[in-house]
Amino acid sequence: MAQSLRFGIVHDFRCPPGSDVTMPQVYAETFEQVVLAEQLGLQQCWFTEHHFIEDGYLPNFVPVAGAAAALTTTMRFSTDICLMPFRDPVRLAEDLAVLDNISDGRMELGIGMGYAAHEFAGFSLPVGWRVSLTEEAIEILRLAWAGEPFSYEGKRYSYRDLRVTPDPVQPGGPPLWVAATSEAGALRAARFDTNLLPQGPKAAVLDPWKEALAADGRGPGDKRVGIIRGVYVTDGRDPADDPTWEAIAAAEKYRRDVYIGIIKASADHKAAARERAARTGPRQPDPLNPLVWTVGDADHCVAELTTMIRDHDVTDLVTWGGPPGLPPSVMNASLERMARDVIPRVRADLA
Repeated sequence: MAQSLRFGIVHDFRCPPGSDVTMPQVYAETFEQVVLAEQLGLQQCWFTEHHFIEDGYLPNFVPVAGAAAALTTTMRFSTDICLMPFRDPVRLAEDLAVLDNISDGRMELGIGMGYAAHEFAGFSLPVGWRVSLTEEAIEILRLAWAGEPFSYEGKRYSYRDLRVTPDPVQPGGPPLWVAATSEAGALRAARFDTNLLPQGPKAAVLDPWKEALAADGRGPGDKRVGIIRGVYVTDGRDPADDPTWEAIAAAEKYRRDVYIGIIKASADHKAAARERAARTGPRQPDPLNPLVWTVGDADHCVAELTTMIRDHDVTDLVTWGGPPGLPPSVMNASLERMARDVIPRVRADLA
């Protein structure tokens, strides 16, 4: 069964040192933008997570998701991603159950294993535990949301006769997503029967995921595929002549440079690069990289997004709502043009 196409925004709440914007302003304008996005017909808002970064990068999505849910009635909320190794899965199950009740069944959860060496050091966890911590947590979340007492004995977690309350509104709990940058991550998403957040080349992530589903008698049409794709819709001017885009582009360079620094310092950066190269060849362009932007007038954005969505089986696309160090409101005019001039045409082209 083909899945419906959903659009939205994603936020990481960052205020680099020296910014003209304050952190309280970033939070306030983000919540205002969430309300605006719902009014424009956008369907979801995602939150990211990182720790111990000097720009205040969002470390915990739970309070902001609760605040945003209380301001909206139809917007769905998720994460890309929740860093699972740093969370007790039972506490997280309780948090998500409460959020699902606050939102009346509008929560989802995107899960990742983490990769930043400084975060594992900060939480006194070995990087080598990240797979087992994450996989056991997925099993525990599902047990916790089953509506009955459970026990669990794993390599990392042990629980006895627990009954997590309140029950989530959605039967079985909020839908789960698994982030994948490689074939191993894609196979994990297939094995745990979750939606997919691909962050790697098609041949390294989407193709092995589809192959694994097919081998088990399932099809990708039963699952959702979600990506972050920055989108800036100009008012018809060349982006080079748009002063707002000039400021956003500078902020996005900061975002990219910080991510590159974290990734290069990660323990498995070289191993992941070797794995991707083995399947795709070196330096292959990666259209699913969350730091890639589509920038231009409505015609350009419609053409580029339609092709990318069709070629990669995307069902969920969110754009950055707040460039680091700028008030989120700088993106509002582009969001309005995207909702009015781009999304309806993309839907029509893909119908």
